[in-house]
Amino acid sequence: MSVSEELKRLHELHQAGALSDEEFARAKEKLLQDGGASQQPSGDFAAEVGKLRRSTTDRWLGGVCGGIARQTGIESWIWRLIFALVATCAGFGGLIYILMWIFVPTDDQ
Repeated sequence: MSVSEELKRLHELHQAGALSDEEFARAKEKLLQDGGASQQPSGDFAAEVGKLRRSTTDRWLGGVCGGIARQTGIESWIWRLIFALVATCAGFGGLIYILMWIFVPTDDQ
């Protein structure tokens, strides 16, 4: 979605009463400050992957799912289910988990 389309959508939400004047002003300012950064590829994904750490508290085996859950905001049991399904259906979920267990540092480092 382009910046102009996002501004139009914000205006529609403001007119409908879904956004207060203050919320509209903050959202518009943030959108204009970003300058459409979401439209251009950036190194944000690499920065987020670099922040990934295995959990030392929310773990069953290596803490990989707990770390991914903390980073994404999705419950760790959902990530465990995804890894289990990929491991049983496609066969490479276990390999991915083991590689992440080896190469992703723990959060205490």
